[in-house]
Amino acid sequence: MEKNHLRYIHQLQDWPEFYWDIDVLLPKLSALRHLQGVLIGRMSMLGFELKQEALLDTLTLDVIKSSEIEGEFLNPELVRSSIARHLGMDIGGLLPADRNIDGVVEMILDSTQNAQAPLSAERLFDWHAGLFPTGRSGMYKINVAQWRKDETGPMQVVSGALGREQIHFQAPEAARLVAEMEGFINWFNRDSSVDSVLKAGVAHLWFVTIHPFDDGNGRIARAIADLQLSRSEGTAARFYSMSGQIRLQRKSYYAILEKTQKGSLDISAWLDWFLDCLLAALQSAELVLEKVLFKARFWEKHSTTLLNERQILMLNKLLGDFEGKLTSSKWAKMTKCSPDSALRDIQDLLYKNILQKAAAGGRSSSYQLLGG
Repeated sequence: MEKNHLRYIHQLQDWPEFYWDIDVLLPKLSALRHLQGVLIGRMSMLGFELKQEALLDTLTLDVIKSSEIEGEFLNPELVRSSIARHLGMDIGGLLPADRNIDGVVEMILDSTQNAQAPLSAERLFDWHAGLFPTGRSGMYKINVAQWRKDETGPMQVVSGALGREQIHFQAPEAARLVAEMEGFINWFNRDSSVDSVLKAGVAHLWFVTIHPFDDGNGRIARAIADLQLSRSEGTAARFYSMSGQIRLQRKSYYAILEKTQKGSLDISAWLDWFLDCLLAALQSAELVLEKVLFKARFWEKHSTTLLNERQILMLNKLLGDFEGKLTSSKWAKMTKCSPDSALRDIQDLLYKNILQKAAAGGRSSSYQLLGG
């Protein structure tokens, strides 16, 4: 790259004086405000236990999907157990703590449950330390809880095979980071002139463009956006997952980021994409609500049905995010019982019209919830 060649927005003279066309964004902002109100209203009508269940489902999805966007896949059961433990929920069958997962969970919870607390370098360092408790990203040692140093060259977002790499983005030099982050944090804490929802989108883009850490910038940028969205709603409860929706639109997410970071300070297109994504996330929250209500109706219906602990455990898994087909061998493995006990458990549920045989699709029988 030639000296003084303006390729990225952080190299522009007026950086970071972002601007946008509010007339283009206003209809979507209005629709968002309406959906936010409807969702908060519906959730407020739920009882405490159902509300906690919806919160647990949403936060679990948020933690898992934010990591998946970066290519890291977490164990859903460990994530769910960690969130329940941190929130003091009694869900039964809690799994042992995992410090790698606990750190991600603590960041997400701090961003949503403590949204009104000011952002600071120390708070961001705590989040970063939680993401990388071993001081490593995979096999590589990184600077943890401090701004990056660029010891091995400029921070770049790169894809492609060795020798055919494509540079998607190059971050500001490490020497700029103290001043850049002071400016960002001051704006985030003090500027109330920007619409509170738009501010989440601006903050996401601004932080990930500064790219202040060796790793984890995307996850922290999304946590900052979640923090601002919680402020905009005036509630610590989160019943939709922006990260879950971004995961579904991962390709377009990276494409609009790259296009914006190589464009001008007019970020109307990025904010338009961000609002579309947020609208879809709010709409998909209906699925979370329906799942929670279905589970509540199921247990109300079967409140007097005699079930053993293994059956209750597996039914709760089926009512949650059970993946793949349920077979007797999978039942035995997950409940740590014998194959004969697993088959008896399943046959009892078939007799009680709780399970049904799934359509044939393999050498062994599989089962599903009746009507599922």
